[in-house]
Amino acid sequence: MTFANTASINHYWRTHPALFTAMLLVVVLITSYFIDVFSGSAIAVLLILQLAVVVVALQCSANYAYFVAVFGAVSFNFLFTAPRYSLQMLNVEDIVNLTVFLLAALTSSKLAKHYRRQQDALEQAQLRNSILLSVSHDLRTPLATIIGTLTTLKEYQPKLSPAQTEELIDSAAAESHRLHQYIENLLQANKLQHGALKFSLDEANIREVLQRTIARFQTEQPRIQIQSEPELPSLMICSSLIEQAIFNVLDNALHYSPATQPVTVSLYRHQHMLRIDIQDQGKGIAPSQTGAIFELFYRQHPTTDGGAGLGLPVAKGIITAHNGTISAEKVAHGSLIRIALPITKESA
Repeated sequence: MTFANTASINHYWRTHPALFTAMLLVVVLITSYFIDVFSGSAIAVLLILQLAVVVVALQCSANYAYFVAVFGAVSFNFLFTAPRYSLQMLNVEDIVNLTVFLLAALTSSKLAKHYRRQQDALEQAQLRNSILLSVSHDLRTPLATIIGTLTTLKEYQPKLSPAQTEELIDSAAAESHRLHQYIENLLQANKLQHGALKFSLDEANIREVLQRTIARFQTEQPRIQIQSEPELPSLMICSSLIEQAIFNVLDNALHYSPATQPVTVSLYRHQHMLRIDIQDQGKGIAPSQTGAIFELFYRQHPTTDGGAGLGLPVAKGIITAHNGTISAEKVAHGSLIRIALPITKESA
């Protein structure tokens, strides 16, 4: 199992603490039953139940840990101590057991909170280091090109032909757009990382959003082919953010596919979602990388000039913020990135 898969599983359980707690209690009770039947060790059962408290405290909030502590103490008294199947919590031993369970919950919760705080601080430090390393390279390259181009124009413009002058200006403009897009992604990545991305929703036509996005690729427009169903519903979205998300995916597809091959954008309705499929004819994405490509600063081909690894993660953050999904789908040739945005009831 890859690190990305493990992280996604942990994230799933953290976002579903009630389900995690319920499943863990079922497993613990079944395990305790077999231990009681085959070994008759009440101490082993008690340790298993207390271990469940620690696990829940580490994975969920303190309230769930306290619930499991009380549940564990009551279950131990009711199921595994004599007389069986009777609840008697007034004995000194039973009160001590309950106290130990609660102390385990309290201590584990405090330690888990401290651990998460330390992890968050470490992740923030790693993020800052990654941003600094990325900025030092990815800002320098277009800036160097712009400076070099403008210097050449200043010094040799009288000797340059109109065609050469226009070519240099176009080069500087292209690098300026590239620099602007990089800085925009960097800002959005920072907002997404800190949960500070705020936006309002308006009714929008996805075809119009797509046309505005394609217009930003001045030299690549002929390569982008659109296939669309005739009737598509309007969406409640932030047009500028969705435009940026689509731009990032398209830019990635154009970069990693041959200049002679088209990039196809398909718009169609699927159940309660509107899908935007962006397919290129490049080398494709390895199955082990389909999740990693949406992680910050991950580069599928680090030896090539593939940017800072911000485009797809930012696109994922924007789409997720719209209650949509983005994924890399398996295809016979090239790569297919699928964006799915929810269709509102009003526009359905």
